[in-house]
Amino acid sequence: MQVSKKNVNKLIEKRIFKALYQVLADLKKPEAVKMFLDDVLSKTERTVLAKRLGIAWYLNKNKSYDVIRQDLKVSSATIATVQQGLEKSGEGIKLALKTIEADEWAGEMAEKVKKSVKNIFKK
Repeated sequence: MQVSKKNVNKLIEKRIFKALYQVLADLKKPEAVKMFLDDVLSKTERTVLAKRLGIAWYLNKNKSYDVIRQDLKVSSATIATVQQGLEKSGEGIKLALKTIEADEWAGEMAEKVKKSVKNIFKK
């Protein structure tokens, strides 16, 4: 993955990043985001992004470097980079992790409700 060393006009750069952030915010369905990312990122770039999110999730769950390295097939250096980002500020990744946790909680609650309803109707 390489970025041109030629600088883009700051105003244009600001506009294209604003457009990117707006597109990601407006694509509300995971399938739409997937289609967009599949079109604009290489498989390697998508994998890097997903693994970094995975590393942050594992670190948030207090998993060891060894577990993270084995499960995600990443280096200790990559884990350390993500950890430094979390410690430095990490507000964006922390917000993403809260979203993941909310989805996990909602899924767990839905399963509990589903089981409760089944039990009610068994009686």
